[in-house]
Amino acid sequence: MTEHSARPTSRDVARAAGVSQATVSLVLGDKWRGRVSERTAGLVREASRTLGYRPNLAARNLRMGTTRTALLVVPALTNEFFARVYTGAAEVAAEHGFGVVLYPSPEGMGPARDPFASARAALDGVIASSMATAALDAISGTDGADLPLVMLDSDPRAPGAAARVNVDIADGMRRVTEHLLGLGHRRLVHLASAVDSWTFRVRAEAIATAVRNVPDAAVRTVSAPLEVDAGREAAERALAAPGPRPTALVCDGDVLAAGACKAVRRLGLRVPEDISVTGFDDLALARAVEPELTTVRLPAEQVGRRGMAALLRVLDGRRPETGDLPVTLVVRGSTAPAPPATGGR
Repeated sequence: MTEHSARPTSRDVARAAGVSQATVSLVLGDKWRGRVSERTAGLVREASRTLGYRPNLAARNLRMGTTRTALLVVPALTNEFFARVYTGAAEVAAEHGFGVVLYPSPEGMGPARDPFASARAALDGVIASSMATAALDAISGTDGADLPLVMLDSDPRAPGAAARVNVDIADGMRRVTEHLLGLGHRRLVHLASAVDSWTFRVRAEAIATAVRNVPDAAVRTVSAPLEVDAGREAAERALAAPGPRPTALVCDGDVLAAGACKAVRRLGLRVPEDISVTGFDDLALARAVEPELTTVRLPAEQVGRRGMAALLRVLDGRRPETGDLPVTLVVRGSTAPAPPATGGR
C-alpha cells in the first residue's frame, strides 16, 4: 500500500496543521477549550476534514474509559415529536464524536428491560423524556446509578437529574386558551391526555388559570389515550353530553385534535363554524387535516440539541444552559369566533 492510499493518522493531521499530536487529540476529543486557541482548533479540524482522518474511537475510548455513547429514552418511535428530538440530539452528538442510541419504551410508557448487560459499561449518559420515566428503572440499578441523567420536559422541582431541558408548555397552553377566549368562546372542553405526566398536568393548570380570569367562562375536562380514535370517542361524548354544547375543544396534542375534528363531523357539525378545535405540538398531522389545525409549535429539534449539549456539559464538568425554550402559537383554520348563543344546543 502506498503512502497516499494509507489511512491518514493523527500524525498526518498534526503535520498538516502545524501542531503537535497532543493538540490534535485535544481538539478532536473536544477537550481544547481553555488550552488551545479557536484559530488552532479550526486549523486542526480543517486538516482532519481535508485528509479524511477518522480517529480510532475504539482505541481512544478504551484509553479514556468512555464509550462516547448516550442513550435517548422516549415513549414511542411512532410519535413524530420524539423522532425530531432524536434528530436534534444526533446532530450535536455527531459534532462531538458521540453516538446516540435511541431506546423507545415498549407499550409507549411502560417499563422496559435493560437494553445493555451493564449500562455503566455501555453508556456515558442518559437523556430521557418524562413520559418514559418508567423505562429508566431498567438502568437505574447498581451499574447505572451514577450515569448522568438529562431529563426532557420534566418537573424542575424533582430530584435526580443532572440537567433538565424544558419548553414553556404553560405559556403555550395559556396562549391557545386566551386565543379562544378572545374569539368569544366561553364553554370549553379540555380534551386531556390520559398519561399521568408532569407536562400534561402543567397544560391542565394553564387552561384552568386562563379560564378563571374570565368570569363567564368555564372548562370541563375529559381524558383519552393519545390516539386519534380515542380522541374522537372522548370528543363525541363531550359534545353529546346534556346541557349547553361547548363551542371549543382544547386538545393536549394534535393527534387528539384530529380525533376531535372527526367527532365534530360525525355529529353533523362543522369545524370551525360550530366548534373550534386546537391542537398542541404542530406535527405534520396539523397541516394534513382539513381545516388545518390551530396549534402550539414546540421546538422539537432544539429540545434534542439542548439535551445532548447539556449532557456534554455535565460530562465535561461545566454548567448546563438553563431557561425554558419558547413555543409559538400557530393560528390556522380550525378556530373561529364562537357561534351566536341560542336557547338550545
